[in-house]
Amino acid sequence: MSVTVGIVVFLAGFAVVVYVVQAAVRTVILARAARVSLSAAAFGFVVVTFRWLASHRKTYERQDRVLALIAPIGMLMIPLVWLALVMAGFASMFWATDQRLGAAGAFQLSGSSITTLGFASPTGVGQEALAFTEALLGLLLLTLFITYLPTVYSAFQRREQRVALLEVRAGTPPSAQEMLIRFHDIGWLDELTAEWLDWEPWFMELEETHTNHAALAWFRSTDPHRSWVTASGTILDAAALWLSTCDGQHGADRAAAGLMIRAGYTSLRQIAGTFGIAFDPAPAPGNPIAVQRTEFDTAYSALEEAGIRLHVDKDQAWEDFSGWRVNYEAPLLGLAEMLRVPYAPWTSDRSAPLRHGSSRRPTAP
Repeated sequence: MSVTVGIVVFLAGFAVVVYVVQAAVRTVILARAARVSLSAAAFGFVVVTFRWLASHRKTYERQDRVLALIAPIGMLMIPLVWLALVMAGFASMFWATDQRLGAAGAFQLSGSSITTLGFASPTGVGQEALAFTEALLGLLLLTLFITYLPTVYSAFQRREQRVALLEVRAGTPPSAQEMLIRFHDIGWLDELTAEWLDWEPWFMELEETHTNHAALAWFRSTDPHRSWVTASGTILDAAALWLSTCDGQHGADRAAAGLMIRAGYTSLRQIAGTFGIAFDPAPAPGNPIAVQRTEFDTAYSALEEAGIRLHVDKDQAWEDFSGWRVNYEAPLLGLAEMLRVPYAPWTSDRSAPLRHGSSRRPTAP
């Protein structure tokens, strides 16, 4: 073949390698949210495959076991795609330097170089330089990915600590009204401010980690009936209920709750935006929400029966609650639908069930 063809093939292979390297750097090293098409495509293939498999399981627990595989397998798929493309790119360059190798010989030489097994030997200074470069690059990509894993799992563990704590405070499945009632029953209703102050930095870290490392969103809790999404919805609804319905609050307490809600919806919007979930960035307080007025009235009555002092004007309380919830509802429900999170009132029960109409409510083992 002509020299021109060889040059074109060499440059094409070089471009593939450069593309993979920049994708790896943006995925692992870049300390900001960035959509990397190559990594997203590799992970997305796993998501589509396992969501389809989960849709054919009859109970939510079985679906969860399948969905729990998305994150670890998706994480493994990314470096495999990197290495496969690097191998293909260098195979093109090897072929361009000696077209007598043929496609099979070029891939054999590239595979020998990237795995450092040495079962095929390069000929000439040019091929030796390519072989050394490919071996070094393969090791570099693997090292980058290995150092990436502890960062992801450390963030996952910190996230899950507070998710697990919420089970004690809000029950299983977590409920905003249940949380307020439990705090009232043990005489801790006045201590809710400490909860709001604890959850605000949790939301800020959630935004940072789940936008920089989007795969984290797909890591499911060890308990199939827990989720960072339902935990977020529960604590935000609890604060919104507390602000809108409970009486006897001080200015500093209200400020802490309001700031936590703002941290929450800011975080959820950023994460939802990473996945292309649509939401209104400036919703009006009067916009409709997925929680019905009758559901709010039921929660109001439950709080009243528990002995919690409430605002007398129930209509105003409903308007205030709606005004708070409208800020975080769209990204919250969008994430709940995308991630197929377990059942929780006012959160995942607002999104569509999995295929075949299976419920997300827990079932007997």
